[in-house]
Amino acid sequence: MKEQLCFGVDIGGTNTSIGLVNRQGDILTEEVIPTHREQDASSYLPRLFRKMEEMGKKFQADYELAGIGIGAPNANYYRGTVENPPNLNWGKVVEVREIVGEHFGIPCALTNDANAAAIGEMTFGAAKGMKDFIVVTLGTGLGSGIVVNGKLVYGHDGFAGELGHTIVNVNGRQCGCGNKGCLETYVSATGIKRTIFKLLADYISDSELRNLSFEDLDAKMITEAAIRGDKIALEAFEYTGRILGMKLAEAIAITSPEAIFLFGGLANAKDLLFQPTLLHMEKFLLPIFKNKVKLQLSGLQDKNAAVLGASALIWNELAR
Repeated sequence: MKEQLCFGVDIGGTNTSIGLVNRQGDILTEEVIPTHREQDASSYLPRLFRKMEEMGKKFQADYELAGIGIGAPNANYYRGTVENPPNLNWGKVVEVREIVGEHFGIPCALTNDANAAAIGEMTFGAAKGMKDFIVVTLGTGLGSGIVVNGKLVYGHDGFAGELGHTIVNVNGRQCGCGNKGCLETYVSATGIKRTIFKLLADYISDSELRNLSFEDLDAKMITEAAIRGDKIALEAFEYTGRILGMKLAEAIAITSPEAIFLFGGLANAKDLLFQPTLLHMEKFLLPIFKNKVKLQLSGLQDKNAAVLGASALIWNELAR
């Protein structure tokens, strides 16, 4: 009998990661394609299918494809739909689970991309054995997956756990969701870029980032500049950590997690982000929660947590 594999698919605002994963959480092969956020779903999905079919052909002689797990923005686990994704031009409702399942003829499961990362952390990462924790993904936007008593929190409609769209400032930065002042407009790869340009406008300090355009700048460049002592970059991390710490303190007051895991490109800044975040998280915490919650890097940071999480989602569904 052939060993079974499943696809784990992470649909991000910038790129889509696709992996073939076994039950032990080993990614046998992984590919990335641009999401092209300006495309609608009818243009995007055929590109995704072609890449998945190309990847599957390399393993079809020795393995059996058992299912497909997908993490996507604004994905509804209950309905199998992606609904009004803020960073994608997909329209109101796309029946992703049905479309993908029918195309490949195998089971398909769908959840929010950050929820998939949380499932991956619980199944294959540093949250093994934990029943209460939060995963915060810091990519193009800010996603979050919340686990309470060993179960992912979906809420009554499938959309619970959107920390990225809690409000920092009601008159703040415009968000892709239509609101102003959402957390992800301040704390994300895009958010810290916006902070850099705000600081460059407000201060006359020398900075190696001054001559870069918004399109050319990325979070890695900001991290590297901060490591070299760039004052603007360092202040951007302090500002970002202050806001993130404040909002994490609010989340802790609601769910009382054992740990909070940060995942994604911005989390690679490590102490530059973690130190101000932890400082301000503890500052804003209610006394009953102080010094109880661990803030740490995802145990899957060197792997693709969202791909592993999407695969864990479908493995769990198949086990039922």
